[in-house]
This record gives sequence, C-alpha cells and structure tokens, in this order.
Amino acid sequence: MSSNQSVIFEEKLPKNTKFAFGFGQTVHTILSNVAFAAMTFYYNVKLGLSEEYIGLAWLIFAFWNAINDPLFGFIQDRTKTKWGRRIPYIRFGAPVYGILFILVWFPLVNITNEFALFLYLLFILFTFDSIYTIIGLIYYSLPAEMAISSKARANLMIYGSIFSALGFLISLILPILLLTGSESTTVDPTFLIAMVIVGIFCSGVLFICSYYLKENKYTQIEEALNMVDSLKETFKNKPFLIFEVSIFCFLIAQTILTTAVFYYIDYVLELGGVLGLIPILIFFAMVFAFTYTYSKLVAKHGLKKVYILSLILSGVGFLIGFLIGRTFITAIIFFIIIGIGFSGIFLTQQAVFAETIDHDEILTSKRRETSYSGVNALITKPAISIANFLFLITISSFGFQRASQTQTETAQLGIMIGFTILPAIFILVSIIAIKFFPLDGDEWHKQKLELKKIHDEKEKAYLAYLKEQGAI
Repeated sequence: MSSNQSVIFEEKLPKNTKFAFGFGQTVHTILSNVAFAAMTFYYNVKLGLSEEYIGLAWLIFAFWNAINDPLFGFIQDRTKTKWGRRIPYIRFGAPVYGILFILVWFPLVNITNEFALFLYLLFILFTFDSIYTIIGLIYYSLPAEMAISSKARANLMIYGSIFSALGFLISLILPILLLTGSESTTVDPTFLIAMVIVGIFCSGVLFICSYYLKENKYTQIEEALNMVDSLKETFKNKPFLIFEVSIFCFLIAQTILTTAVFYYIDYVLELGGVLGLIPILIFFAMVFAFTYTYSKLVAKHGLKKVYILSLILSGVGFLIGFLIGRTFITAIIFFIIIGIGFSGIFLTQQAVFAETIDHDEILTSKRRETSYSGVNALITKPAISIANFLFLITISSFGFQRASQTQTETAQLGIMIGFTILPAIFILVSIIAIKFFPLDGDEWHKQKLELKKIHDEKEKAYLAYLKEQGAI
C-alpha cells in the first residue's frame, strides 16, 4: 500500500501468453470484422439483395443472438476437460470458424433468386455468428481470467488493443481495396481468392495460439451455479448493468462506423483503391500511436476516467466529421480525432468489463467470465442489427440508389447523417451511462487486493486436489 493509501500489487504474465492473446485477437477480429462489416455492402451492392431484405435478415437474426450468447457462455463456464474450460473451444472451433467465413462469400444458392439469397444470408448470419460467439465470448472474457489487477489487465490490453486494432485495420483494408472504387457491381474474383486465403490462415493462427493461452483451471473444481441462478446473479450486478447501457450505445456507433465507411468512401469522398485507404490508415495510426499513452493514463487516473475521455473524443470526432468531412483533406482530420478516441476505448473497454466480473466474484465467490460475456452479448449484440437497420433506413429515406455509382446530394447527405450524427448521439448516451459506474477509487482497489489473496488460496486448493487425484 502506497503512502496515498492506493493499493498496489504486481502481476506478470509471460510474453508468449501475451502475444498468443494478441495474435488470437488479431485473427478473430479479422474473421469477424471482415464478415460483419462487409457483409451488408457485399450482399446489397455486389449481389443485388435489397436494403429491405437485408434489414429484415438482420432483425430476424437478432432473435438468435438473444438465445445463443447466454447459452454458450453458461455451457463454457460449466465445461470441464483436461485442456480447461476455454482452450478446447478455441482449438477445435478454429477450423469451423475458417470454413464458415469462406462460405459467407460463396452463396450456395442461385443469386438471381432474391428470396433464396435472403434465406442464405439468414443461414450465414445464424451459423457464422454461432462460431463467432463461441470464440468471441472467450476472448472477450480472457483478460478477466488471465489477470486481476487493473495495471496487469491494462498491460495485457496493450497487446490486445494493438493486435486487435491491427486486425480491425486489415479487416477494413481488404474490402475497401477489393470491393469499392469499381464502376461495376460484379464481384472481383481477386476478392474471393483473398477471402479463402484469409479464412485458412486466420483459423490456423487461432489454432496455434490456443497452445499458449493461460486460464484458471482451479475454477473447474468449483460448484457452478445453475442457469437460472446464474442469470439472476448476473442481473443483480448493478455495475455490470450500467456498463451494458454504455457499451450497447457505443457498439451501435462502432457498427455504423465499420458498415457505413464503405458507403462514405465510395459515394461521398468518391475514392477507391489506395486513396480510399488513406483515411482508414490515418485512423489506425492514431489507434496505435496513443495506446501506450492511454495505458499510462489508466495507471495514473484509473479505467473509468480514461474510458470517459475516450468516448468524449470519439463523439466530438463524429460531430466534426459531419461538419467538415465531405472532402479528402478534411476527412483526414475527422479520422485523426476518432482514431485518438477509439484508441482509448479499445484499451479500456474490456478491462472495465472485467471489473464487473470481479465484483460478481465478491458477491458470489465464483468466477463466471463467459456467463457474463454471454449476457453481455445477449444485451449488446442486437446493437449490431439495430445499427445496420438504422443506417440502411436512413440512407434509403434520403434516396440512396444501390445500382448507381454516383449519388445525389441528398443521398450523400443521408450517408453523412447515418455515418456521423447517429454515432455521435449514441456515444453521448454511452458517456452519460458510464458516469454512474461505481467500481473506481481506493476502496475498490482494496477489495481487488483481497480478491487476489482469495485467488492465491484457490490455486493452492487446486494443487492439493490434483495431488489427491494423482495428477501431479
């Protein structure tokens, strides 16, 4: 304990574990973001599926999201294998992830039959999201399991943020290079070849990373809550519910960013190829450049304050984008500001989520990372559907014509409103919500220190259990 009564304890994770977490984040982000970010544009503009059918598919899919996430999270927390609770899902789910990613781009139906294409889109949303959920629940909750102190988690999230941002960058570069800037609405065969390579490579990396990740195996000898009690205890966690309001609103903004950026670059800036990548590269340069700075700010000011600061910068950036973002040069200014904001969000968001899981362990004496990830997804993943629906309805109401490479001034205004004003509004609500987040300050740090001692005792008990079973 330091002289100002702030609680300090040191945790260190092996470098290979950090890099495995980082590389896993990269390929998971590439697979999920390429699919979910480019899917709307691909099926709408390249395959000719109407905005109404795509919007309907996203809304129907939201009901499956409401079921699969808490279900998979609950199952994962109750899993007991010689590899642990988390590792088997990553290791054996990786090949399935790659195969379903490839099938996103190769409709197994006659694409001239719009209803058949609509049904295939539904099939892909349901199946691809299932494997994405299984892997994503684990990666989102791993920081809570791999470390307990805010400092150690922030250090781990430097790797997570940088590698995740790298994956985010790649997931935008590939579609922008291969899907935008063409006068034809036909699919470039190069894009399809690239998607096959991406699917095989990323699933292979994910499989290898599973051998270097760390998880708390002592949790396997804890008596798990049944599903009903698990859900009840989760919804009793007030800090978690506050965080959910904040992240739900932010995810709407983020999803609009990743979906609408293709429309923005293609139809407002009217750029393609390498030029179309420059604003995106600027955005990620800011993410990379400010990650270390934010980690230092977390150590000095705490997660909550840094998270709020990052949200404010992002919201201001979107508003500035609406005012000045209609030309190439001013778009760069817009992307610089939101890049700085998103850098802090990428670093702190999972760590803030991990705090709510620590609070739950204080209340229930159990570690339930993926149960929380599942309920988190239950609440927040409909934001993806809502974001796509809101953006598509906005541009459609302003006269967007998918068959035309040149849009009217009114249609461009609709794209700008959908791309900037909608995210700014939802980020404002996110800021208001997180202001009420209570897990911050010296008293909370003292509780975390006690939790670390409890974890050490659980580790000792687990070793004793293994000795009794003759495993060691």
